[in-house]
Amino acid sequence: MGSEEHACPSCGQPVELVVRRRKTLGAWVPSWVKGPCQNPRCADYVPPAPTDPTAPAEPHADPSGADGPAAPQNP
Repeated sequence: MGSEEHACPSCGQPVELVVRRRKTLGAWVPSWVKGPCQNPRCADYVPPAPTDPTAPAEPHADPSGADGPAAPQNP
C-alpha cells in the first residue's frame, strides 16, 4: 500500500479515502477514491450526514416470512 496522502483540490486539506465499487467483467471490485472535504471553511465542504438513533443498523428480514414466495396450495 502506498503512503501517499490525498488532499482536497480546493483547500489542500487532507481527506480520507473511501471505497466505492465498480463492475469489471461481471465482478464487483473495490475502487478507492478521495472522500468529501471535512473543512467547514472550504467551498467543497460536505457536512456529515445526520444519524438517526432509531434506525436499525442493518435491514432485517420479516420474521413472518411474508416477503418470500407463497407456497403452492393444492385443492
